[in-house]
Amino acid sequence: MSIEGKTLLVTGANRGIGQALVTEALARGAKQVYCGTRKPLDHSDERVTPVTLDITDPAQIQAAASQIESLDILINNAGIMLPDVPFDPSVLDRHMAVNFHGTNAVTQAFLPALVNAGGAVITMMSVVALAPLPPFPSYSISKAASYSLTKTLRAFYGPRGVTFHAVLAGPIDTDMVRELQVPKATPQSAAQAIFDAVAKGEEDIFPDATVAPLAELYANSPDKLLEQQFAALVQEAPASS
Repeated sequence: MSIEGKTLLVTGANRGIGQALVTEALARGAKQVYCGTRKPLDHSDERVTPVTLDITDPAQIQAAASQIESLDILINNAGIMLPDVPFDPSVLDRHMAVNFHGTNAVTQAFLPALVNAGGAVITMMSVVALAPLPPFPSYSISKAASYSLTKTLRAFYGPRGVTFHAVLAGPIDTDMVRELQVPKATPQSAAQAIFDAVAKGEEDIFPDATVAPLAELYANSPDKLLEQQFAALVQEAPASS
């Protein structure tokens, strides 16, 4: 799917990779970009429309869905990575509330419009969705759950024309990982790689040098094979089921 002429919604659009995705979408000729943020946002481009959107607030999600009548691409970017106390239920619950339940709620709210458009959902995750990073257990668990959700949605809505893209990123130079002393990709380069991959129809996107070597390995992995086999069970089921 090309970005040119499309209408997008980007959650968490006020900074970091969200801001970079907005900028890149505009550079690629997007028709309109809705920027979902919890705080007011000003933007000089007339194609940008700010939308007040806390993805944990059902009322704000419904209001956004009512405001945005047509949509080609939803980018689930809003997320959190909090200091963790391993296996502390309150920390895990907070990560799940945003990274899993919030992402799911936004996706479900816009699925009718996306089905109508034959659109796409791009969800920002992390390579820790594939294997947990022990210092960040709650974040890792929430991203693994979000990735399982994406694969499930592919199975049910792929036959209806909606594509679901999981961005399994390595470290990107944003506030979330600013203190980590590891090589990081720039948000701009990651945004470019994400849209390039979507244009090529890639379902699982490894957008930076740290994780790029995993792309071919994962495409031929048992996990991917099982996903495809299980998805076929949905696609072969009677339409009334």
